[in-house]
Amino acid sequence: MTGDTVERGSQERTVEAKVAEASVYAVVVTYHPEESILSLLDALSTQCAGVIVVDNASAASTVEALERWADAENNRECVALAANEGIACAQNIGIDRALARGATHILLSDDDSEPTESMVDDLLTAMVSISPPPGAVGPLVGEMKEGGDQLVYVSRRWGPRRARPDELATQALRVPFLIASGCLIDVRCLRIVGLMNESLFIDHVDLEWGLRAGAHGFALYAIPGVVMEHSLGDMTTKLWWRAQPIHIHAPVRTYYLVRNTVALIRQGTFTFPWALGYVLWLCKYMAFNALLADRRGERLRQMIRGVADGLRGRSGPR
Repeated sequence: MTGDTVERGSQERTVEAKVAEASVYAVVVTYHPEESILSLLDALSTQCAGVIVVDNASAASTVEALERWADAENNRECVALAANEGIACAQNIGIDRALARGATHILLSDDDSEPTESMVDDLLTAMVSISPPPGAVGPLVGEMKEGGDQLVYVSRRWGPRRARPDELATQALRVPFLIASGCLIDVRCLRIVGLMNESLFIDHVDLEWGLRAGAHGFALYAIPGVVMEHSLGDMTTKLWWRAQPIHIHAPVRTYYLVRNTVALIRQGTFTFPWALGYVLWLCKYMAFNALLADRRGERLRQMIRGVADGLRGRSGPR
């Protein structure tokens, strides 16, 4: 037996030991989910030490189903909020409860994702294999809707852009932020970086946290070998001059996207080149929604209000 073989075997045992010692809690935020939500929760229950569902004021029948699913003996909890407090607040409530139960890692999930049977273990194995330890890792997220695309973003001069196929041909790809759903976060990173920014309410929460983690020296990685399907936006469409699909959200979401983008630019969250890139993106985004999308008048009103509120520092729910 060679020295390399012995060292490799020791490293493998170390990885296995770290995985075995970990206590992963899933935090799932729900908001008027589809009936398949229970299948998602069951799938995560088999992979995690516990699952905490935080519901943002869904219909009474949905809350009743979630509360029936909850089981304290099996670390399955449902927290039903009386009002829609936003995704960041809901995530923080779930994270706090997971930390109180001794979680070493937090897996964030939306209510419209489809994890594979071994996703959590695969992500955890990848995470503990990376040195120095990253703040968070995430899967290769694929858009479930027709015409969808992968949702892994890398740093470019003018802002985050979709990763190219050649960049995804690696075991771990460093990224500036991770889509929240499927993101596995080391609790040690959370304690230093802090929780999610509740003032953003919904959009750019994962972007802001990822950049904040990077500013604290934590690396984030996408693991292309671990795949998860996810739904982003209400629908997608293709424009003949653009290779990637465009996600079309409900008009109210255009308010949050515009407001929060303006707010992050105003607060100095981005580097100067990224800020310029996001200004250009805002112009294109607003032009598309005001000229080519449905309900153009409503979208335009929402976006104008978003710009105004972003500039004057208004945050939280609209």
